[in-house]
Amino acid sequence: MSFTERAVALIKQIPSGKVMTYGQIAGLAGSPRGARQVVRVLHSMSKKHKLPWHRVINSKGEIGFKDEEMHLVQKLSLEAEGIIVSSEGRLDLKVYLYEPDVHK
Repeated sequence: MSFTERAVALIKQIPSGKVMTYGQIAGLAGSPRGARQVVRVLHSMSKKHKLPWHRVINSKGEIGFKDEEMHLVQKLSLEAEGIIVSSEGRLDLKVYLYEPDVHK
């Protein structure tokens, strides 16, 4: 299975009300320094695979979008799932981080 296939599978697993980071997905998919590759996967494959792209955030617990409209879409999507997001786009990773059991 390729990095891209593993990343897509991981993103699909993120349950409602939880998030994962770009770096976390990259590491679990086999490329610890591949956070930018995860961004590319999300950008190019979210629609095709119906990925819950809004559940992927940066390692600081922040929405990564600089684009105001996309930032708001992601914030509202997370809040709709019960995640508390600050006005700056930050959330508490201790509360909302999803850690999949990859040893299944």
